[in-house]
Formats: sequence, structure tokens, C-alpha cells
Amino acid sequence: MKKIIIFGGGSGLSQMLKGLKLFPIEITAVVSVSDNGGSTLRLRKDFNIPAVGDISKVLMAMSNTDQDIVNLMNYRFKQSKTLGNHSIKNLLLTALLEQKGDFANAIPVLAKLLDIEGQVLPITEDNAELIGITCDGQKIYGETGITKCKKKIKRVMYDKDINANPEVIEAIKEADLIIFSSGSLLTSIIPNIILDDIVKAIKESKAPKLYICNLVTQPGETDDFTVSDHIKVLNEYLGEGTINMVLANNVEIPHELVVKYATEEQKDPVRLDEPVLKKMKVRTIKDKIYTVEDGYLRHDTLKTAYLVFSILMENEK
Repeated sequence: MKKIIIFGGGSGLSQMLKGLKLFPIEITAVVSVSDNGGSTLRLRKDFNIPAVGDISKVLMAMSNTDQDIVNLMNYRFKQSKTLGNHSIKNLLLTALLEQKGDFANAIPVLAKLLDIEGQVLPITEDNAELIGITCDGQKIYGETGITKCKKKIKRVMYDKDINANPEVIEAIKEADLIIFSSGSLLTSIIPNIILDDIVKAIKESKAPKLYICNLVTQPGETDDFTVSDHIKVLNEYLGEGTINMVLANNVEIPHELVVKYATEEQKDPVRLDEPVLKKMKVRTIKDKIYTVEDGYLRHDTLKTAYLVFSILMENEK
């Protein structure tokens, strides 16, 4: 069975995994653990642990259990001041970290409970904070602060030296395809590729390196970005020419949605600039990869997963 490793954060990676898990491939999902918002922030402070929110979200996306269990895991206590805003899945993963001592031993227990095939790995076991460096040298602390920052972030780093998860390095070596998921570029994808050991393993791998491009830009982070601009940022951390394939949307998004995103969220569709990608020697796989759910743009999980699977089968010939 072909093996993929996919790097990301919470929502973007979760959306990709909903489709990928339906195909006969062995999946390793690697998750950043620097989230510092809401329930996760409180648990990090109370228990001095890495972020559990994105990992629990990705575990749910890979789950094959029934809907009642899914609803229970996602349930949040709204009446209690003590338990307010904590989801069951976050509390369970925190309890397992207390019992088992690390993610390596805690995640498999929750994965068994959720009937998961494949594996979910944190990029590190260390409790580290993300720092964004602005163009004028200001340090912005925390994922939430970086997301809200109005200034241009030129570099992302951790607040201390941290150790890469050795299981991730092994999974990179075994992968037939290395994927960088859609999602927040600065706070979901890049936190996975600012560790020297991870970058070294990716560069040494002969597997294709695929980026699944975002559908829209993110204010303050990727304003006016084209598809190639996203790849240039990734290559700043990975090394020039590392990303050699991109999966991008090439079908016009309905005008009313474009207006809605521009006025309500200051987001614009990411433009596919094929001539630039060709000069960069990046192979473009293009299709209509979006869908509309409850009035919002989402990646079409099944279409995107099918295209990824097609790449794997193509390389088998």
C-alpha cells in the first residue's frame, strides 16, 4: 500500500483527511502543536502541555466511529465556568497526556477509541510558543497574535530550541508522497518546517513534494498572493525547488461568494499563475477543487483526495 505523509494544522488538514481516508493509502498526518487559542490555551497553561486542540481535531477527521461518538467528542460544556469551552476530545487527550506522559503513548489510545487507520503525529513533544518576526523586527508571540498581526510577517520561529518527533522523520523516509496541506500558511504549515531535522529529511527524500493550495488569501498573511507566492514562502524554509508539484483550483468562484469573502473577511481568490509555476519547474495539477458548504468555500474533500490518489497511482506505472 502506498504511503503519504501530510503536514498541516487544524481545520485545513482535517478537511483534507476526510477525503484521503476513503482511499487505499497509508496516511501519516503530522500536526503542529503551537495553537494558543481558546480551550487549548487554557489547557496549555493549566497542565504545561503542548497544544492538544489541532491534534484532537485531526483525530476526529480520521475517525471511523459512529456519529453519536463524534458528537460526544465534540461536545463542549457551556454552563460551567470551570469546564467552559473545553471539548470532551481535548479533555480526554489532556487526561491521556497526564496518564501516559507524552503524545507518543497518549494518541494511540484515543486513536483506538475513535477507530482510526493510519497515524497522527505531533511535530514535536515539546511545549513551545510560535514567534513571528515582522519586517521591522518586532516579535509577535503566539499563533493567535501572528494571525491578528496587521504587519507583514517575514519569518516564523519557535521561542526555544525544540526536538523534532523522530517518528515524523521515519515517516518522511518511508513516504511515497510528501504533502503540505491547505490551511494557514504561517501558523499551520510553516511550524512543521522550521525544524532542521525535518527539513533535512524532506530534502533527502526522493518522493514528490506536493502543495495543496489554499482557495483564498488570508488577511495580513497572504494578501494578494498567487499560487506561486505560496510555494515561494514554503521554499524559503525548505530550500529552493523543494516543492515540485501543486494542486490548485482553476475554476472561477461564484461572484457572490467572491464579494462576500472580500467584504466580510478581506479575503480574495488565490490566482493560478501557471507561467510563473512553469518557470519554477513546479508541475501544476488543476481542477475545480472547491465546494460550497453552508455558504462558505471549502476544499472538495473527495475530488482533492482523488487527485492525490491519482498522483500516487501515476508514479506506480
